[in-house]
Amino acid sequence: MKPDTFKDKLVPVTTILLALVAIWYVAAVLMNAPFQRDMDSRAGVTPTTLEFIGKTLAQPKPILPAPHQVAQNVYENTVLRSLSSNRSLVYHSWVTLSSTLLGFGFGMLLGILLAVLIVHNRAMDRSLMPWLVASQTIPILAIAPMIVIISYNVLTGDNALAHLLNLDSDASRLVSKALISTYLSFFPVAVGMVKGLRSPEIMHLDLMRTYYASPMQTFWKLRVPASIPFLFTSMKVAIAASLVGAIVGELPTGAVAGIGSKLLAGSYYSQTIDIWAALVAGSLLAGILVAIVGVAAKIVDRAMGGRPA
Repeated sequence: MKPDTFKDKLVPVTTILLALVAIWYVAAVLMNAPFQRDMDSRAGVTPTTLEFIGKTLAQPKPILPAPHQVAQNVYENTVLRSLSSNRSLVYHSWVTLSSTLLGFGFGMLLGILLAVLIVHNRAMDRSLMPWLVASQTIPILAIAPMIVIISYNVLTGDNALAHLLNLDSDASRLVSKALISTYLSFFPVAVGMVKGLRSPEIMHLDLMRTYYASPMQTFWKLRVPASIPFLFTSMKVAIAASLVGAIVGELPTGAVAGIGSKLLAGSYYSQTIDIWAALVAGSLLAGILVAIVGVAAKIVDRAMGGRPA
């Protein structure tokens, strides 16, 4: 069976994309029609059907903006804006990306550490794993304000941790938001690594024993290489979750920069086009991050001797 070519993958994806855009346009017309009908009635005009549809797709504050309105907003706030402008989506994406990457780094370290403890210690397996699962049942929107406010006050207060880290207010605010990303990203990493570290078959473990390999040698030469594919798969989930955590972490703090702040400002002033543009920016950022993890996975796989699929 021949592997799928780029054309084989592009055609189905493009077809679905065009179908979604068509549905989006129809929904925009239907949802914006009542307001436009009311406006026309007040003005005493009777537009033709095409004129009416055109007006529903060109409202300044529509209930559902049309795709071309969102695309125009994204273009104006990325290409035509200075990168340092507080209206630039690139600037806001960078602010969110910084806390995303920091939280993802914390989540990776925490998830891998927990996985190693769970795999090598039965007591930790029985006591820790249920709490890890339970931690993900708590709604993040409910605890995000508490985590951000408490951690910020701890990091900027008069205590041993604050004196040890010696962070300024901006860095403390960044770490506080990153903790939400850490909370969402450590779990998939921990679960994936636990499955990966336990993936070697009994026969392979017995073979290592016949070589008189120490537990440390078995860990580094057998368990860790076997866990790499599981780790990268979980990293794809974790990096996307980390981005969501960074955006959620910006909402309760009244942040003035970041994709979360754009969403909040858009909701305050009913700027639905800005809201959708921020959503598109967040989606593109998530896609880029997942793609980078995928490329890194292929590079590591080939470096370990894997064959291209």
